[in-house]
Amino acid sequence: MSRRVTSLDVAARAGVSQSAVSRVFSGASASKDTAAKVRAAAEALGYRPNVLARSLITGRSRIIGMVVAYLGNPFYPDALERFSRILQDEGYHTLVFTLPEGAGDTDTDRIVQQMLDHQVDGIILASVGLGDALAARCEAAGIPVVLFNRGQAGSGLAQVTSANRLGGAKVAEFLVAGNHARIGHVAGWQGSSTGRDRTEGFLDRLVALGTEAVGVEDGRYDHAEAVRATDILIAKGCDALFVGNDHMAFAVMDHLRFDLGLSVPGDVSVVGYDDVPMAAFAAYDLTTVRQPVGRMVKATVTGLLDQIEDTSARADITEIDGPLILRGSARIPEGLK
Repeated sequence: MSRRVTSLDVAARAGVSQSAVSRVFSGASASKDTAAKVRAAAEALGYRPNVLARSLITGRSRIIGMVVAYLGNPFYPDALERFSRILQDEGYHTLVFTLPEGAGDTDTDRIVQQMLDHQVDGIILASVGLGDALAARCEAAGIPVVLFNRGQAGSGLAQVTSANRLGGAKVAEFLVAGNHARIGHVAGWQGSSTGRDRTEGFLDRLVALGTEAVGVEDGRYDHAEAVRATDILIAKGCDALFVGNDHMAFAVMDHLRFDLGLSVPGDVSVVGYDDVPMAAFAAYDLTTVRQPVGRMVKATVTGLLDQIEDTSARADITEIDGPLILRGSARIPEGLK
């Protein structure tokens, strides 16, 4: 068996000190000439730095833990891919932990312990369905935390969301301008800040415009619950539905067209929220509020790395506005055509 190449071997071949090799691979300051010589020597010898050993020296694992609980929603796989890319660019690795919806204390404790065991440098909680207890226990463990696409009032934690209330208000304005007479709402889970904010923004704006929703049903970000909610609202004569996210909106549209035999948007207009890639597919052509996922991910990473570098850094609450994307699933007002 061949002997493992060490940093001493690289240093000897490059004609530099071992500490210079360490500086190059740790990202510390090193001249371009030194870095070039070290990397060339490492490539020639087949050297790979020992990340685990370096973490013992620096006290940093360069690992970010991400906790998700709603991968059925296509918004989250897209966000996870973006997180992975931008964190890699910053020299971090991503370790994904999954938690079942409605997880109890046992599940929460298990996830927190696993993250502690892996000595993650920071944590991103990336699902509206995650309980507040998980965020509190992560913070209590002394690990920087940022909430992504959810909020937690009074927690003092950094939070990044789209402007959910404003997004809901935009949908209300759009549907009223389209002269819909009976507007209903398949809400996102009302146990989440995201679901509540979209609903409140929508309903408040309807009232300000001199009307109100015929009905509101909690779809709980669930396919079957969204279908159940749709049946109730259609029975009330709704001619337009605002659905709390695209994942549910696809279920609503399929049910309207293929089970109830209704035309979208001829009989019922449907508007979603997220603008996941599938929303643009011809099969759905969904009018929806776009969550600016790229900017949300970047703001989340920036906020987390700021806290890792400076434990006294302010935990900001960030809301990022996104546009209403007009497609063919909802009647478009004359002034917007």
